[in-house]
Amino acid sequence: MQIIDPHIHLFARETGHYRWLDPQNPPFWPDKEVINRDFTAGDLTLPAGLQHSGFVHIEAGFDNRQPWRELAWLEASQKGNFKTIASIDLTLATSEFAALLDKLALHLSLIGVRQILDQNAQTLLADPQVQRNLREIAERGLIFECQLDAADTPAIDLLVAALLQLPKLVLVINHAAFPAYQQSSFSIWQQNIGKLAAFKCVSIKASGWEMVDRKYQAEHIQQILDVLLSLFSDKKIMLASNFPLCLFSNSYAQLWHIYNNLALSKAQKSALMYDNAKRIYQF
Repeated sequence: MQIIDPHIHLFARETGHYRWLDPQNPPFWPDKEVINRDFTAGDLTLPAGLQHSGFVHIEAGFDNRQPWRELAWLEASQKGNFKTIASIDLTLATSEFAALLDKLALHLSLIGVRQILDQNAQTLLADPQVQRNLREIAERGLIFECQLDAADTPAIDLLVAALLQLPKLVLVINHAAFPAYQQSSFSIWQQNIGKLAAFKCVSIKASGWEMVDRKYQAEHIQQILDVLLSLFSDKKIMLASNFPLCLFSNSYAQLWHIYNNLALSKAQKSALMYDNAKRIYQF
């Protein structure tokens, strides 16, 4: 079976900056050394029965001031069929933001941009300049990769308001918006993710399980996926790895083995592991 992994990160420690990987900088994960090394597309080893048809590289802090450098490095060094999501600063002045998008667009692999929202989601989404720049992203037909916690109700409501104003904005939610399935906030996550599911332009990547719980189990993935399938069309959900951060819990091959053995129909499995990523990221 062919798959497309729509959320990976590759590192070139000597070429890029990656300040977040340095032990003295946040995030202060005790196991950060597991991923503090170079990774290439050659490290994406799948279990028997699965084959790569492509992958989507998500910005990894290579050089946030000159994000085109990461795309240039990837296109010069990595083999295979891939698309790229570049780092972007949503607070840039309009002219500077447009010039940066022009420069990024010179790279054929570019399909979208990301600025991690996380704990700054409310501040950023309420900023009129950010709203103007999201409109620019929408007008150019680029994807905006959206990483935030769906238990943050004020941030979700601001995002819903932005989507109402920007019907052309193609939004892909990262890491299922961090569902904490063993915490009281799970019901809030479920309610808020349902608000986003109502928009045709919004898709979601089911990944990043290790970011919520290093000891997650296959049944936790199934539980979240069942909720997502009840809210989103199965044409708007993608299974992804978050490599190499997935190594905090499982090898790359082990994770895809788990995915391949989830309780999904053959058609659902094809949609979530290949078809949707192919369509959304325009392979």
